[in-house]
Amino acid sequence: MDATTHLLPNRRDFSGDDLIFTLNAAAQQRAATGARVINATIGALYDDQGTLVVLDTVMEQWKQLTSAEIAPYAPIGGDPAFLLNLAQRHWPSLTSLGAGVATPGGTGALALTLKNLLERGNTVLTAAPYWGPYATLAIEAGQTLTTVPYPDVHVGIDLGAWEAACRDVLDAQGRLLLWLNDPCHNPTGRSFSKADRTALMDVLRDVSSQGPVTLVLDLAYLDYARNPQEVRDALDEYAAFAAEGNVLVGACLSLSKAYTLYGARAGALVFPWTHDKALQGALITSCRGTWSNCARGPMSVLNRISKDRALQASLEQEHAQWRTLLAERATAVDAALKAEGFPGAAYDGGFFVTLDGGASPTVTGERMQAHDVFVVPMPEGLRVGICAMRAADAGRFAGAYAAAMRG
Repeated sequence: MDATTHLLPNRRDFSGDDLIFTLNAAAQQRAATGARVINATIGALYDDQGTLVVLDTVMEQWKQLTSAEIAPYAPIGGDPAFLLNLAQRHWPSLTSLGAGVATPGGTGALALTLKNLLERGNTVLTAAPYWGPYATLAIEAGQTLTTVPYPDVHVGIDLGAWEAACRDVLDAQGRLLLWLNDPCHNPTGRSFSKADRTALMDVLRDVSSQGPVTLVLDLAYLDYARNPQEVRDALDEYAAFAAEGNVLVGACLSLSKAYTLYGARAGALVFPWTHDKALQGALITSCRGTWSNCARGPMSVLNRISKDRALQASLEQEHAQWRTLLAERATAVDAALKAEGFPGAAYDGGFFVTLDGGASPTVTGERMQAHDVFVVPMPEGLRVGICAMRAADAGRFAGAYAAAMRG
């Protein structure tokens, strides 16, 4: 039976394909022929032998879970202990959660912000380049995504562009929701400098006089920062800004990367600096009307680790090992690109770097495939997953990039 006529007219032109997963599949198919593929499309951490990295501290606790820690329904809003423990991973001085709910990963958290903080037809603002599913989330909510340029590595934030974009959105719809993937931005691998962050906060304070402004931090890669102290400083600055009360500040948190529990789909949307009952009620209602309850198992794992200092130290040691490896890969790619006469690859943390894609990033990416190197093209350049590359392959990667850029 042809079901097309049963679909709403505006739901008939989706392929269902995801560019990242499609390119990853193509790279795997090519590798299956025996080709020496560099697959830099993946958004998961792999070791130098090509094996998915799974944190031993986490998995040992997963194996020890009891039936009571897995099987019962979790509360609709999530286990309160889990929510507080997860928030305290980011802001240790918190003594209470504020408002917040468990979500299926950071994606679920982002989706809830669109349901509760914007009307259908409204616009959400973010920095470009951005994680591709941001646009899909907006489309699925009947909304649009608009962007401002991510701060230039040499010049910093374009303050005029950011202020103009914020005011334009507020003028058009009377409210502003800003998704900010900082620190450890996907896909640039960079973070806002203190000066950039301070300038953005000044803008948000100023424009909040025009209507409600919500800043939602998308925090997925913080455990893999080159300099953990810079992350700590940034989170403290956001907390101080939230405490001022001019702007509602929340965060999308996830165990996918932090605990290498990609498939468990565990996370949360938290607003630690408000105890607004209406916000909490709206979020819980959205949970019930979308996925009902999240899985209890990953919540139990985090709760176990949060109660045991030895386990926390073990987890931090593992994070330190892998953040060091990622930094080494980024350094190797940067040096190899410079050796080919290109600017290099700036990197502060996370799983990716972004490179210039030339006149057509899509064409450049296709040319690189001819050298068995796979990357993800974006309008703003090429996303390169150093999380799945070996430092030893940096030279061959840079050679393929140089050949593709030069045609």
